[in-house]
Amino acid sequence: MTWNIASAKQQFSEVVRLTAEEPQAIYNRDKPVAVLISAEEFEEFKQWREGRAKPTWAELFADIRATLISEGAEDGIEIPPRSNRNNPMVDDPHYWDEAHSVPER
Repeated sequence: MTWNIASAKQQFSEVVRLTAEEPQAIYNRDKPVAVLISAEEFEEFKQWREGRAKPTWAELFADIRATLISEGAEDGIEIPPRSNRNNPMVDDPHYWDEAHSVPER
């Protein structure tokens, strides 16, 4: 049901009572300004809204780290020590042959 502000004020108890059946829309000059819903519907809405909230990247990484720790990793992600690896630009004497040369302009 819909109400204008003046009649909603005059019959507030009725507006509240009817929220058990369906949401009650309140209008001001043919524009909706509010909707009264039952406490039960409001709780359902809050749970729905919390379920839709997206976690931040920091929260996601914190969850992953906590899972890794609970599964035995001492401090979350184990990162192996860096080892020297072959760098073809430095270690391969033939890298700068014609195949990788810089084109002339």
